[in-house]
Amino acid sequence: MQSFVVDADSHFSEPEDFFTSVAPAKYKDRVPHVEMVDGQRMWVFDGATMGRYSAGGVIGVDGSKEEAQKALFEWEHEKIHVGAYDPKVRLGVLDECGIDHQVIFPNTIGLGGQDIGLGTDDVLRHLTLEIYNDRMAQMQAESGNRLLPMPVMPAWDVASCVKEAERVAALGMRGVNMTSDPQDLGAPDLASREWDPFWEACASLKLPVHFHIGASVTGMNFYGQYFWESHPDNVKLAIGGTLLFIGNSRVVVNTILSRVFDRHPDLKLVSVESGVGWIPFILETLDYEMAENAPRELAQMSKPPSEYFKSNIYATFWFENHRNKLPDLIESVGEDNILFETDFPHPTCMYPHPLDTVEAKMMTLSETARNKILGENARALYRL
Repeated sequence: MQSFVVDADSHFSEPEDFFTSVAPAKYKDRVPHVEMVDGQRMWVFDGATMGRYSAGGVIGVDGSKEEAQKALFEWEHEKIHVGAYDPKVRLGVLDECGIDHQVIFPNTIGLGGQDIGLGTDDVLRHLTLEIYNDRMAQMQAESGNRLLPMPVMPAWDVASCVKEAERVAALGMRGVNMTSDPQDLGAPDLASREWDPFWEACASLKLPVHFHIGASVTGMNFYGQYFWESHPDNVKLAIGGTLLFIGNSRVVVNTILSRVFDRHPDLKLVSVESGVGWIPFILETLDYEMAENAPRELAQMSKPPSEYFKSNIYATFWFENHRNKLPDLIESVGEDNILFETDFPHPTCMYPHPLDTVEAKMMTLSETARNKILGENARALYRL
Protein backbone atom coordinates (compact mmCIF):
# COMPACT_ATOMS: atom_id res chain seq x y z
CA MET A 1 0.00 0.00 0.00
CA GLN A 2 1.09 3.55 -0.63
CA SER A 3 1.64 6.11 2.10
CA PHE A 4 -0.64 8.95 0.98
CA VAL A 5 -4.34 8.29 1.64
CA VAL A 6 -7.33 10.64 1.52
CA ASP A 7 -10.70 9.57 2.90
CA ALA A 8 -13.17 11.47 0.71
CA ASP A 9 -16.29 10.83 2.79
CA SER A 10 -16.80 10.86 6.55
CA HIS A 11 -19.27 12.51 8.90
CA PHE A 12 -19.33 14.80 11.93
CA SER A 13 -21.76 14.13 14.78
CA GLU A 14 -22.47 17.64 15.97
CA PRO A 15 -22.48 18.02 19.79
CA GLU A 16 -25.49 19.72 21.35
CA ASP A 17 -23.69 23.05 21.93
CA PHE A 18 -22.27 23.20 18.41
CA PHE A 19 -24.40 26.22 17.45
CA THR A 20 -25.39 27.66 20.83
CA SER A 21 -21.82 27.99 22.10
CA VAL A 22 -21.06 30.70 19.53
CA ALA A 23 -24.48 32.13 18.61
CA PRO A 24 -25.37 35.69 19.68
CA ALA A 25 -27.37 35.66 22.93
CA LYS A 26 -30.66 36.62 21.30
CA TYR A 27 -30.46 33.66 18.90
CA LYS A 28 -29.31 30.91 21.28
CA ASP A 29 -32.83 29.53 21.68
CA ARG A 30 -33.49 29.69 17.93
CA VAL A 31 -30.39 28.21 16.31
CA PRO A 32 -30.26 24.38 16.32
CA HIS A 33 -30.15 23.19 19.93
CA VAL A 34 -31.28 20.22 21.98
CA GLU A 35 -34.55 20.10 23.93
CA MET A 36 -36.67 17.43 25.55
CA VAL A 37 -39.66 16.75 23.29
CA ASP A 38 -42.13 14.03 24.26
CA GLY A 39 -39.54 12.44 26.50
CA GLN A 40 -36.70 12.42 23.94
CA ARG A 41 -33.78 14.73 23.35
CA MET A 42 -34.43 16.36 20.01
CA TRP A 43 -32.68 18.89 17.77
CA VAL A 44 -34.89 21.98 17.55
CA PHE A 45 -34.42 24.81 15.02
CA ASP A 46 -36.50 27.94 15.53
CA GLY A 47 -39.24 25.98 17.27
CA ALA A 48 -39.34 23.11 14.74
CA THR A 49 -37.91 19.67 15.49
CA MET A 50 -35.13 18.45 13.19
CA GLY A 51 -34.72 14.93 14.54
CA ARG A 52 -33.34 12.97 17.50
CA TYR A 53 -30.17 14.05 19.24
CA SER A 54 -28.75 10.65 18.39
CA ALA A 55 -25.31 9.16 18.03
CA GLY A 56 -25.32 9.74 14.29
CA GLY A 57 -23.21 6.66 13.65
CA VAL A 58 -22.49 3.06 14.64
CA ILE A 59 -18.95 3.15 16.07
CA GLY A 60 -19.10 3.03 19.84
CA VAL A 61 -16.93 4.75 22.43
CA ASP A 62 -14.88 1.56 22.72
CA GLY A 63 -14.35 1.33 18.96
CA SER A 64 -16.77 -1.55 18.39
CA LYS A 65 -19.32 -1.46 15.59
CA GLU A 66 -22.97 -1.76 16.62
CA GLU A 67 -25.96 -2.93 14.58
CA ALA A 68 -27.29 0.05 12.65
CA GLN A 69 -30.90 -0.24 13.80
CA LYS A 70 -29.84 -0.07 17.46
CA ALA A 71 -27.15 2.57 17.07
CA LEU A 72 -29.15 4.97 14.92
CA PHE A 73 -32.50 4.72 16.71
CA GLU A 74 -31.65 3.79 20.30
CA TRP A 75 -28.20 5.15 21.11
CA GLU A 76 -27.86 8.52 22.77
CA HIS A 77 -25.14 10.83 21.44
CA GLU A 78 -22.84 9.86 24.31
CA LYS A 79 -22.59 6.31 22.95
CA ILE A 80 -20.75 7.34 19.77
CA HIS A 81 -16.97 7.24 19.38
CA VAL A 82 -15.52 10.52 20.65
CA GLY A 83 -13.75 10.93 17.32
CA ALA A 84 -17.15 11.41 15.71
CA TYR A 85 -17.43 14.86 17.27
CA ASP A 86 -14.02 15.79 18.73
CA PRO A 87 -11.60 16.94 15.99
CA LYS A 88 -8.50 16.20 18.07
CA VAL A 89 -9.63 12.63 18.68
CA ARG A 90 -10.62 12.36 15.00
CA LEU A 91 -7.01 13.04 14.06
CA GLY A 92 -6.04 10.09 16.24
CA VAL A 93 -8.53 7.93 14.32
CA LEU A 94 -6.88 9.01 11.07
CA ASP A 95 -3.47 8.06 12.44
CA GLU A 96 -4.75 4.66 13.59
CA CYS A 97 -6.26 4.00 10.16
CA GLY A 98 -3.30 5.24 8.10
CA ILE A 99 -5.22 8.17 6.62
CA ASP A 100 -3.52 11.48 5.87
CA HIS A 101 -6.53 13.70 5.14
CA GLN A 102 -10.28 13.29 5.53
CA VAL A 103 -13.23 15.07 3.92
CA ILE A 104 -16.15 15.62 6.32
CA PHE A 105 -19.90 16.05 5.83
CA PRO A 106 -22.62 16.93 8.37
CA ASN A 107 -25.25 14.90 10.16
CA THR A 108 -27.72 17.14 12.00
CA ILE A 109 -28.46 19.76 9.33
CA GLY A 110 -28.96 17.30 6.48
CA LEU A 111 -26.24 15.66 4.42
CA GLY A 112 -26.29 18.61 2.02
CA GLY A 113 -27.15 21.23 4.64
CA GLN A 114 -30.67 21.30 3.25
CA ASP A 115 -32.42 21.38 6.61
CA ILE A 116 -31.11 24.87 7.35
CA GLY A 117 -32.98 26.07 4.28
CA LEU A 118 -36.27 24.83 5.72
CA GLY A 119 -36.21 27.69 8.23
CA THR A 120 -38.47 30.66 7.54
CA ASP A 121 -36.37 33.51 8.96
CA ASP A 122 -33.76 34.49 6.39
CA VAL A 123 -31.50 36.22 8.93
CA LEU A 124 -31.56 33.12 11.14
CA ARG A 125 -30.90 30.81 8.20
CA HIS A 126 -27.83 32.76 7.15
CA LEU A 127 -26.57 33.03 10.73
CA THR A 128 -26.94 29.29 11.31
CA LEU A 129 -25.22 28.43 8.04
CA GLU A 130 -22.34 30.82 8.71
CA ILE A 131 -21.88 29.43 12.23
CA TYR A 132 -21.60 25.94 10.76
CA ASN A 133 -19.17 26.97 8.04
CA ASP A 134 -17.02 29.10 10.35
CA ARG A 135 -16.70 26.27 12.85
CA MET A 136 -15.79 23.88 10.05
CA ALA A 137 -13.17 26.31 8.73
CA GLN A 138 -11.73 26.54 12.23
CA MET A 139 -11.61 22.75 12.45
CA GLN A 140 -9.74 22.59 9.15
CA ALA A 141 -7.22 25.26 10.15
CA GLU A 142 -6.55 23.74 13.57
CA SER A 143 -5.97 20.32 12.00
CA GLY A 144 -3.35 21.69 9.63
CA ASN A 145 -5.68 20.94 6.71
CA ARG A 146 -5.82 17.24 7.56
CA LEU A 147 -9.56 17.54 8.21
CA LEU A 148 -11.41 19.03 5.25
CA PRO A 149 -15.05 19.75 6.12
CA MET A 150 -17.18 20.80 3.17
CA PRO A 151 -19.07 24.06 3.87
CA VAL A 152 -22.79 24.05 3.10
CA MET A 153 -24.39 26.56 0.77
CA PRO A 154 -27.47 28.83 1.25
CA ALA A 155 -29.18 26.97 -1.57
CA TRP A 156 -32.40 28.95 -1.26
CA ASP A 157 -30.74 31.87 -3.08
CA VAL A 158 -28.27 31.87 -5.98
CA ALA A 159 -26.61 35.20 -5.16
CA SER A 160 -26.12 34.13 -1.54
CA CYS A 161 -24.44 30.92 -2.75
CA VAL A 162 -21.99 32.94 -4.83
CA LYS A 163 -21.20 35.17 -1.88
CA GLU A 164 -20.76 32.26 0.52
CA ALA A 165 -18.56 30.35 -1.92
CA GLU A 166 -16.30 33.37 -2.15
CA ARG A 167 -16.29 33.77 1.64
CA VAL A 168 -15.38 30.14 2.43
CA ALA A 169 -12.72 30.13 -0.30
CA ALA A 170 -11.11 33.08 1.47
CA LEU A 171 -11.14 30.97 4.66
CA GLY A 172 -9.10 28.32 2.86
CA MET A 173 -11.80 25.70 2.42
CA ARG A 174 -11.36 23.24 -0.45
CA GLY A 175 -14.84 22.67 -1.84
CA VAL A 176 -18.54 23.19 -1.19
CA ASN A 177 -21.39 20.90 -0.17
CA MET A 178 -24.56 21.51 -2.19
CA THR A 179 -28.08 20.15 -1.97
CA SER A 180 -29.15 18.42 -5.17
CA ASP A 181 -32.63 19.97 -5.09
CA PRO A 182 -32.58 23.69 -4.26
CA GLN A 183 -36.09 23.92 -5.68
CA ASP A 184 -37.19 22.29 -2.40
CA LEU A 185 -36.05 25.48 -0.67
CA GLY A 186 -37.55 28.00 -3.09
CA ALA A 187 -34.68 28.44 -5.58
CA PRO A 188 -34.55 27.34 -9.25
CA ASP A 189 -33.55 23.77 -9.93
CA LEU A 190 -29.92 23.22 -10.89
CA ALA A 191 -30.62 22.91 -14.63
CA SER A 192 -31.61 26.57 -14.68
CA ARG A 193 -29.14 29.02 -16.21
CA GLU A 194 -29.76 31.19 -13.14
CA TRP A 195 -27.16 29.05 -11.37
CA ASP A 196 -24.39 29.95 -13.83
CA PRO A 197 -22.86 32.63 -11.54
CA PHE A 198 -22.49 30.01 -8.81
CA TRP A 199 -20.96 27.42 -11.14
CA GLU A 200 -18.54 30.04 -12.45
CA ALA A 201 -17.55 31.09 -8.93
CA CYS A 202 -16.85 27.50 -7.91
CA ALA A 203 -14.87 26.83 -11.08
CA SER A 204 -12.76 29.96 -10.81
CA LEU A 205 -12.13 29.45 -7.07
CA LYS A 206 -11.21 25.77 -7.62
CA LEU A 207 -14.00 24.63 -5.30
CA PRO A 208 -15.34 21.22 -6.36
CA VAL A 209 -19.09 20.95 -5.78
CA HIS A 210 -20.07 17.93 -3.69
CA PHE A 211 -23.40 16.12 -3.90
CA HIS A 212 -23.71 13.61 -1.09
CA ILE A 213 -26.35 10.90 -1.38
CA GLY A 214 -29.56 11.91 0.36
CA ALA A 215 -28.52 15.57 0.26
CA SER A 216 -31.94 17.07 -0.34
CA VAL A 217 -35.51 17.05 0.94
CA THR A 218 -36.53 15.29 -2.29
CA GLY A 219 -33.74 12.72 -1.90
CA MET A 220 -34.73 11.83 1.65
CA ASN A 221 -38.39 11.65 0.69
CA PHE A 222 -37.36 9.10 -1.95
CA TYR A 223 -35.52 7.22 0.79
CA GLY A 224 -38.71 6.87 2.76
CA GLN A 225 -40.50 5.32 -0.24
CA TYR A 226 -37.84 2.85 -1.43
CA PHE A 227 -38.83 -0.04 0.82
CA TRP A 228 -42.12 -1.89 1.22
CA GLU A 229 -43.71 -1.38 4.61
CA SER A 230 -43.97 -5.08 5.44
CA HIS A 231 -40.19 -5.46 5.68
CA PRO A 232 -38.51 -5.55 9.12
CA ASP A 233 -36.92 -2.27 10.18
CA ASN A 234 -33.33 -3.45 9.71
CA VAL A 235 -34.19 -4.69 6.20
CA LYS A 236 -35.72 -1.29 5.44
CA LEU A 237 -32.38 0.27 6.38
CA ALA A 238 -30.59 -2.07 3.98
CA ILE A 239 -33.01 -1.31 1.15
CA GLY A 240 -32.86 2.43 1.74
CA GLY A 241 -29.08 2.40 1.91
CA THR A 242 -28.78 0.35 -1.28
CA LEU A 243 -30.98 2.66 -3.31
CA LEU A 244 -29.56 5.85 -1.85
CA PHE A 245 -26.19 4.79 -3.28
CA ILE A 246 -27.47 4.85 -6.83
CA GLY A 247 -29.73 7.83 -6.22
CA ASN A 248 -26.88 10.09 -7.25
CA SER A 249 -27.20 8.76 -10.79
CA ARG A 250 -30.09 11.23 -10.97
CA VAL A 251 -27.75 14.07 -10.01
CA VAL A 252 -25.07 13.04 -12.50
CA VAL A 253 -27.50 12.64 -15.40
CA ASN A 254 -29.33 15.91 -14.74
CA THR A 255 -26.12 17.86 -14.33
CA ILE A 256 -24.56 16.55 -17.54
CA LEU A 257 -27.69 17.28 -19.57
CA SER A 258 -27.98 20.80 -18.18
CA ARG A 259 -24.84 21.48 -20.28
CA VAL A 260 -23.23 23.13 -17.28
CA PHE A 261 -19.85 21.63 -18.22
CA ASP A 262 -20.00 23.14 -21.70
CA ARG A 263 -20.44 26.57 -20.15
CA HIS A 264 -18.02 25.96 -17.25
CA PRO A 265 -15.45 23.40 -18.42
CA ASP A 266 -13.27 23.81 -15.31
CA LEU A 267 -16.10 22.98 -12.90
CA LYS A 268 -15.63 19.77 -10.90
CA LEU A 269 -18.44 17.75 -9.33
CA VAL A 270 -18.10 14.96 -6.75
CA SER A 271 -20.75 12.29 -6.28
CA VAL A 272 -20.23 11.33 -2.63
CA GLU A 273 -20.93 7.95 -1.01
CA SER A 274 -22.46 6.65 -4.22
CA GLY A 275 -20.03 3.91 -5.24
CA VAL A 276 -18.91 3.43 -8.84
CA GLY A 277 -20.41 0.19 -10.17
CA TRP A 278 -23.51 1.84 -11.62
CA ILE A 279 -21.59 4.49 -13.55
CA PRO A 280 -20.71 2.61 -16.80
CA PHE A 281 -24.28 1.41 -17.31
CA ILE A 282 -25.85 4.81 -16.59
CA LEU A 283 -23.44 6.63 -18.91
CA GLU A 284 -24.01 4.11 -21.72
CA THR A 285 -27.75 4.40 -21.18
CA LEU A 286 -27.58 8.17 -21.21
CA ASP A 287 -25.87 8.23 -24.59
CA TYR A 288 -28.43 5.80 -26.00
CA GLU A 289 -31.47 7.54 -24.55
CA MET A 290 -30.38 10.96 -25.80
CA ALA A 291 -29.74 9.62 -29.28
CA GLU A 292 -33.14 7.95 -29.33
CA ASN A 293 -35.26 10.57 -27.60
CA ALA A 294 -33.54 13.95 -27.78
CA PRO A 295 -31.28 14.03 -30.87
CA ARG A 296 -31.63 17.79 -31.38
CA GLU A 297 -30.50 18.51 -27.82
CA LEU A 298 -27.74 15.93 -28.14
CA ALA A 299 -26.40 17.71 -31.21
CA GLN A 300 -26.07 20.91 -29.18
CA MET A 301 -23.65 19.28 -26.74
CA SER A 302 -19.94 19.56 -27.42
CA LYS A 303 -19.36 15.82 -26.88
CA PRO A 304 -21.34 12.67 -26.03
CA PRO A 305 -22.93 12.87 -22.57
CA SER A 306 -20.84 9.99 -21.22
CA GLU A 307 -17.58 11.82 -21.89
CA TYR A 308 -18.35 14.60 -19.44
CA PHE A 309 -17.87 12.20 -16.55
CA LYS A 310 -14.16 11.75 -17.19
CA SER A 311 -13.58 15.46 -17.74
CA ASN A 312 -15.62 16.87 -14.85
CA ILE A 313 -16.97 14.32 -12.34
CA TYR A 314 -15.59 12.18 -9.51
CA ALA A 315 -17.20 9.35 -7.55
CA THR A 316 -16.23 7.66 -4.29
CA PHE A 317 -15.35 4.00 -3.79
CA TRP A 318 -15.04 1.82 -0.73
CA PHE A 319 -16.66 -1.65 -0.44
CA GLU A 320 -17.17 -2.92 -4.01
CA ASN A 321 -15.46 -6.12 -5.20
CA HIS A 322 -17.05 -6.87 -8.59
CA ARG A 323 -16.04 -10.53 -8.48
CA ASN A 324 -12.40 -10.04 -9.39
CA LYS A 325 -13.28 -7.75 -12.30
CA LEU A 326 -12.40 -4.56 -10.47
CA PRO A 327 -9.69 -3.58 -12.99
CA ASP A 328 -12.29 -3.62 -15.79
CA LEU A 329 -14.64 -1.44 -13.77
CA ILE A 330 -11.91 1.05 -12.89
CA GLU A 331 -10.86 1.26 -16.53
CA SER A 332 -14.45 1.87 -17.58
CA VAL A 333 -15.11 4.60 -15.01
CA GLY A 334 -11.62 6.12 -15.24
CA GLU A 335 -8.85 5.80 -12.67
CA ASP A 336 -8.53 9.60 -12.62
CA ASN A 337 -12.17 10.00 -11.51
CA ILE A 338 -12.37 7.80 -8.42
CA LEU A 339 -11.75 8.79 -4.80
CA PHE A 340 -11.41 6.49 -1.77
CA GLU A 341 -13.75 6.77 1.22
CA THR A 342 -14.45 5.11 4.59
CA ASP A 343 -17.81 6.72 5.61
CA PHE A 344 -16.74 6.90 9.28
CA PRO A 345 -18.76 6.59 11.56
CA HIS A 346 -21.87 5.69 9.51
CA PRO A 347 -23.37 2.18 9.16
CA THR A 348 -21.51 1.19 6.00
CA CYS A 349 -18.16 2.50 7.22
CA MET A 350 -14.93 0.55 7.04
CA TYR A 351 -13.49 0.67 10.55
CA PRO A 352 -11.15 0.07 12.29
CA HIS A 353 -8.84 -1.14 9.52
CA PRO A 354 -10.05 0.38 6.23
CA LEU A 355 -6.81 -0.04 4.30
CA ASP A 356 -6.48 -3.68 5.32
CA THR A 357 -10.10 -4.19 4.24
CA VAL A 358 -9.44 -3.00 0.69
CA GLU A 359 -5.87 -4.20 0.28
CA ALA A 360 -6.58 -7.45 -1.56
CA LYS A 361 -8.87 -5.90 -4.15
CA MET A 362 -6.67 -2.84 -4.59
CA MET A 363 -3.75 -5.15 -5.36
CA THR A 364 -5.63 -6.27 -8.49
CA LEU A 365 -5.06 -2.77 -9.89
CA SER A 366 -1.88 -1.25 -11.25
CA GLU A 367 0.28 0.65 -8.78
CA THR A 368 -0.56 3.88 -10.60
CA ALA A 369 -4.30 3.26 -10.33
CA ARG A 370 -4.02 2.36 -6.63
CA ASN A 371 -2.10 5.50 -5.84
CA LYS A 372 -4.55 7.69 -7.73
CA ILE A 373 -7.65 6.23 -6.10
CA LEU A 374 -6.29 6.10 -2.56
CA GLY A 375 -4.93 9.62 -2.52
CA GLU A 376 -3.38 11.23 -5.56
CA ASN A 377 -6.66 12.15 -7.26
CA ALA A 378 -7.80 13.80 -4.04
CA ARG A 379 -4.43 15.49 -3.59
CA ALA A 380 -4.93 17.29 -6.90
CA LEU A 381 -8.65 17.97 -6.41
CA TYR A 382 -8.25 19.45 -2.93
CA ARG A 383 -4.89 21.11 -3.54
CA LEU A 384 -3.11 19.19 -0.78
